[in-house]
Amino acid sequence: MTVEKDPARRAPDPQDVSESKKLWTSLISGGCAGAMSRTIVSPLERLKIIMQVQPTPAKGEKKAYAGVLKGLTKIWREEGFQGFMRGNGLNCLRIAPYSAVQFATYETVKGWLAHPVRHEYKNADGFTEVYTRKELGTLGRLCAGAIAGFTSVVSTYPLDLVRSRISIASASMYIESGKSATVMTHVPGIMETACKVYAEEGGLRGLYRGCLPTSMGVAPYVAFNFVFYESARAMLTKEDGTPPGPVIKLCLGAWAGAVSQTLTYPLDVIRRRMQVSGMKDSRLGVQDKNAFDAIRNIVARSGFRGLYYGLLPNLLKVAPSTGAYFLTYEVVGNLLSPNVK
Repeated sequence: MTVEKDPARRAPDPQDVSESKKLWTSLISGGCAGAMSRTIVSPLERLKIIMQVQPTPAKGEKKAYAGVLKGLTKIWREEGFQGFMRGNGLNCLRIAPYSAVQFATYETVKGWLAHPVRHEYKNADGFTEVYTRKELGTLGRLCAGAIAGFTSVVSTYPLDLVRSRISIASASMYIESGKSATVMTHVPGIMETACKVYAEEGGLRGLYRGCLPTSMGVAPYVAFNFVFYESARAMLTKEDGTPPGPVIKLCLGAWAGAVSQTLTYPLDVIRRRMQVSGMKDSRLGVQDKNAFDAIRNIVARSGFRGLYYGLLPNLLKVAPSTGAYFLTYEVVGNLLSPNVK
């Protein structure tokens, strides 16, 4: 015997919720998810950026920031706890709207592309129950994720560029023979850095320096993230629509983030170099004209290995960060709208 599943008992369908409520839920949940995920890995985030853009040492010399443990120790010794959090306030200020736009865009496009799927399963009484909900295939998730990634980057890019500048401003990346590296005593603030870039690097063009390679790198990363996470989540969802528990979601998010970042990491290195290429500091050695020039310079100086500098601290950051990202989004979303899963 087949029966239509009782709406009160079946897994809640996002389509049961009004579009406006879904949008606000996605915006608020996404903002909270972004801020939480970045704060818990702030030290590794800053170290990653420094390792990506520090100058190549002369023959016989070592990099100022060599290795995760040594790099973190160096930051702590020279700048203390404040050094670990350097740029995190701006990062949260950027990531909150970034994540909000990303999730809201993804859920919106997902709603446009999704199609109804009929599900059947046997309940505890042996009856076959049926329910229908909108779902999205792999190609649809890729498209929705790519659009979400591109939209979120363009809407918050100037804040990302300023954060990168502040993150490396106080780092003693320059090793000089017989001398100790000097740490900046004055670290420019958000407005000071933004105004400096605007005044010295061509106005808005300077604030959007590297936006194209960033979009090209973030779009596939976000697309892969959603595809890997949602596909794995769907595989572990029970027949009656009950999703996996919090710990499983945390692990799935960590796995999805690590794989996605490894696949797209060279593009992340290129965008960081493009963001700092306008800084008037000859010692930094980053004077790339465009993304292709950046690739050529990196490979010429450090080989293809240079495209993966900073990958280890980034993976240590991305795994817990992405896990917390998806988990926080779902937890906050369920608190705001219990019918949104």
